[in-house]
Amino acid sequence: MKIAQVAPLYESVPPKLYGGTERVVSYLTEELVRRGHEVTLFASGDSVTSAELVSGCDQSLRLNQTIQYALPYQLIALDQVMQRADEFDVLHFHIELLHFPFIRSLSQRTVTTLHGRVDGADVMHFFETFAGTPLVAISEDQGTALPASSLAGIVYNGLPRNLLPFKHRQPGSYLAFLGRVSPDKGPERAIEIAVRTGLPLRIAAKVDPADRTYWEQVIEPLVRAHANIEYIGEVNEQQKAKFLGEALGLLFPIHWREPFGLVMIEAMACGTPVIAWPEGAVPEVIEEGISGHVVDSIDAAVAAVKTLHRFDRTVVRRAFERRFTAEHMAEGYLEIYRRLLNAKERQPQPTSKGGSDVRVVA
Repeated sequence: MKIAQVAPLYESVPPKLYGGTERVVSYLTEELVRRGHEVTLFASGDSVTSAELVSGCDQSLRLNQTIQYALPYQLIALDQVMQRADEFDVLHFHIELLHFPFIRSLSQRTVTTLHGRVDGADVMHFFETFAGTPLVAISEDQGTALPASSLAGIVYNGLPRNLLPFKHRQPGSYLAFLGRVSPDKGPERAIEIAVRTGLPLRIAAKVDPADRTYWEQVIEPLVRAHANIEYIGEVNEQQKAKFLGEALGLLFPIHWREPFGLVMIEAMACGTPVIAWPEGAVPEVIEEGISGHVVDSIDAAVAAVKTLHRFDRTVVRRAFERRFTAEHMAEGYLEIYRRLLNAKERQPQPTSKGGSDVRVVA
């Protein structure tokens, strides 16, 4: 099968540091190539892939200090895709909304995975305007917010089985927070949990310009005020394995409707249990008492921390392998690709949410 994977340009594929969407695109691309498919990756020029690489810019936009306006590069990349669209059986987009006006004539051999939040009124109006364009959700919770007539399936994100090697060991003595310093991610909750339990907390996270004030006024003062709180900045893939694998547990104290939560399965791959709030997809990802605890208060989180040493880290790892490998993810997308190719003449038909044509395929 000839497949185009269209990635954002904000980070490389895979990203050198933070970057969930680009990381998933890399894992999917490499697994499809491994299975013998002919894949072309449209991404930044500093991406590393075994697929054919077509670059819309030389360097990922976030790391290129000379870039002041990203849209021209994104449009250049989209034009590259459209010039070659006839070469592919399926075009798989991971760039949110930008491409929809350009793909009307070929939408039924496209797939758009939505990696971000989709439940706002403005976004709903957008999807209604482009009704029938095949969409893939990354969780059942995210899928409930999408028009049923457009929902082609639900595919959970996955990681290469050996990306984050698991070693059965005694758990470490610190709590981990990994991701982005943002009110949505709840780092202030993580700090309060650590302060109340007396355990060290290590925060591996990036600070976006939009969150700089929040960092300076809220989080940085808390870090300075407590000796057991350490901010270590962004970590790369190798550092992440050690950071998560040696932690007693991962704190995922979010304040928003999380579409998936890649960091949770990264921790699980290392055998590290997760304590998370029940927002968005969290209850789908975390199996209570098996891969972690889902809590709804600081008090409950503090109590859950006291149980982390009881988790069998081999069981946590198996929970990852059973549901969240790159193999599972690729097979889910291939099933959707095949259905699209077998129904080229399909016309959008209004259906109720939860119709039998929409399945969780990974």
